[in-house]
This record gives sequence, structure tokens and C-alpha cells, in this order.
Amino acid sequence: MRARSEIVVPFNVPPLGDEEMEAACRSIKEGAIGGGGKYTRLVEERLRDMTGASYAHFVTSCTHAMELALMALGVGPGDEVILPSFTFPSNVTCVVRQKAQPVFADIDPVTWNLDPEDVARCLTPRTRVVMPVHYAGHPARLKEIAALIRPPCVLVEDAAHALGASYLGRPVGTIGEAGCFSFHITKNITCGEGGALLLRDRETARRAEFIREKGTNRAQFLRGEVRHYSWVSEGSSFMASDLLAVILVEQLKKAETILARRREIWHGYAKALTALAARGNLTLPVLEPSVQSSYHIFAILVSPDRRDNLREALLARGIETAPHYTPLHSSPFWVRAFGTHQRPLPVTERVGRSLLRLPIYPALTSSQQELVIEALHELLVS
Repeated sequence: MRARSEIVVPFNVPPLGDEEMEAACRSIKEGAIGGGGKYTRLVEERLRDMTGASYAHFVTSCTHAMELALMALGVGPGDEVILPSFTFPSNVTCVVRQKAQPVFADIDPVTWNLDPEDVARCLTPRTRVVMPVHYAGHPARLKEIAALIRPPCVLVEDAAHALGASYLGRPVGTIGEAGCFSFHITKNITCGEGGALLLRDRETARRAEFIREKGTNRAQFLRGEVRHYSWVSEGSSFMASDLLAVILVEQLKKAETILARRREIWHGYAKALTALAARGNLTLPVLEPSVQSSYHIFAILVSPDRRDNLREALLARGIETAPHYTPLHSSPFWVRAFGTHQRPLPVTERVGRSLLRLPIYPALTSSQQELVIEALHELLVS
């Protein structure tokens, strides 16, 4: 196995440049490093402009955005939340923290997003939230899922991968009652850590604002709406620093350029690997006509008995790739907390064993991408 210094195609390179560095220095010189300041407000304004959302809260992570959403929506004991098992643990930890019950539905074999037909099988009178994940930046089938539910059940979109994506012409994160985004270092648009919660209901947004600020109405005080601020609600510390926000301001300016380059790379892989897919050596991701992807991930499926060996062989050539989620229903915490009994999730388990992510980021050169493509052709047909 090659040492790290011999990597010729890294798995990820964040799209940060001089603009972000200069902005961070400016924020420090101004003393604008606390939370809720002018750069936080500017980020929230730009997110509203980009998405058409009524309300936007900049927070410390997408994990906190999901926790904040469920808290503001009043999800609690006795409620059930339907979500995929093929996802990051944050989706379930936010449910467990509210002492609600996670219910796993299977994923669709084409999009690797929540399967509406299996969601229908999971619905009960206790279902309070359905939480689709827009995996890889490809929007879930929200119209079909939304048609299944009735109030008080709502959609909370995990759009961590999907800033810039749209479904039937509408930006994701604005279709459900709440939309949660990530600006982690691995995401298309990044400030290292950070997230955002988009909301459409005024009262829910008001509750979320109190909770984000440690249960206080400090935001109202800063806007001059009250003379003093005090403890008005349950809360936590979900407010992100302006030092992160100022970096994100610069990243959002580049959003269209970043998306365009990722789209180019994504389609380059799809075209170059079509022959391998036709021979059955791998399965390619699919773009449905109703969606605009954010092209966050380009992943292939290979036979489970070849996936890890293929990854090691690529690494031996200096090419970093990565599998993705171990299905949550088989994770150590789930087994300890909830036991091993689980309704069948055959697509989730197959995709979890078979999926391999390829490098995709704006700094990936054409020659680097060609190295990946050539290696896959050589390794998968041998």
C-alpha cells in the first residue's frame, strides 16, 4: 500500500482559495468572530436568495440543523420518524435525542434514496416526520413521499449533499417543512464545519431562533426588537461563528462555478464508464429527468466481493476512493440500543456492501480523472 505522500489522485480537495483566507483575516481584524453577527446575517440572506426559503438559520453543523428542526417541530416521545438506514448517524442521533423512535425504510435501487413504496409500508398513526436524504446530491422522490403523508406528519429534508440541487424546478431544502444543509469540509460548498436550517413556517422559525441562541431571545435584542434579552425557551448552543460565516460568504459566491465543474467531472465519469456498465462490471448512478443534481458524489456499485479489493488496488496506484455508510441498523449502537430485529432492507444492505465513491472536486484535473478511468477499466476487466 502506498504512503500518503505517494497519492496522485486525492479523494477530496476543498475548493478554498485566497479569497477565503483574506476574508478570514478580515473577520479577525474586525473582531467579527462571535456568533450572530453581520457575516452570519449575510450568509442567511444569501441562502434565502439562492433557495427562495422564507427563513434561514446558520448553525454549527448539519447535525445541529437536524436536531434544531426536530426540537422546533416538537418531536418527542411516542413519535416515529421514518428515514433511511443508508445514511450518516446524525440522522438517527437527532431522533434518539428527542426520545422518538427511528423507523428505517429501504432505499430505491436506482437513486439510492428513500423508496416511497417502502415508506408507505412504514407509516403508522404515530409517524410524525419522514426524513428523506438527498443522497449524492440527487433529490429524493419528494412528490411521491409527500403524497403519502398527512398532518401532523411533515417532511424534513436532509439536504447535506444537495445545496444547488432542485426537484421539479424547486430548490431542495424548501419543499418540506424544514431543510438541513452541511458546509463540512467534504461538501461542495464548505467553511470547514457549519450547517443551515431552512424553514417555511414563521412560528417554527421563531422557536428555532430561540433554541439556537441557548433558549434566549438575543436575536430579537440584536435586531432592536426588545430592550433586554432573557431566557424564553428550551435551547442549546447551535450558533456558528462569524469566522466560519465569512468564509462561507466567499464560497457561496463561487457556488455556480463549483457546481459547473462538478457537473463536468460527473458526466465525464458517466460517459467513460458506460462500456464497463454495459458489460456488467459495475453499476452507474442515474440522473432522473425530474431533478437537477448538485453532483456531490460520483459512486459506482461493484460486486460486494470485489469492492474492497478494488479500492486497495486503486490505492496501490495512488488513487484514493472511499466506500460509504455502513447501514445504521447493523451499527454497534443500534444493536445495543434497539437489538438486532429489523424489517428487511435488502437494497440498503446490497448498496452498503457494493458502493465505491470516486474522486470528484473542482481541482481534479482531466489527467487525474483519466488515471481513475483507465485504472477502473484495467482492474474491472481483468
